[in-house]
Amino acid sequence: MYPMLKSLGLQLHSAVTGSYISGTHSIAFINCPNEQVAKDIARYFWEGEIEEATEILLLVKTRTSKISELSDYIRSLHPFEIPEFISLPIDQGNLLYLKRIEEGVSDD
Repeated sequence: MYPMLKSLGLQLHSAVTGSYISGTHSIAFINCPNEQVAKDIARYFWEGEIEEATEILLLVKTRTSKISELSDYIRSLHPFEIPEFISLPIDQGNLLYLKRIEEGVSDD
């Protein structure tokens, strides 16, 4: 019963404050043998219609402190009214590579 009450409390907090509840959504990375299989899988509803699109996934590695700034930049350039922009923290990785990201992105 407690998880259900916690979930309801978080949903109420989100509704009142307009904030996002961490962990509410997930990303699935799917390996496809070719573009046609990806197109067959990547159908979605948009404004009441079934859409089919070929998309290119751009991965940008940056400091977590820069995510808001990056999101604003993407929205200013992207042609979609609501561009897909999702941030995932890096939990672990090659320390030398992560240091390279840190050195390549200014902290200010």
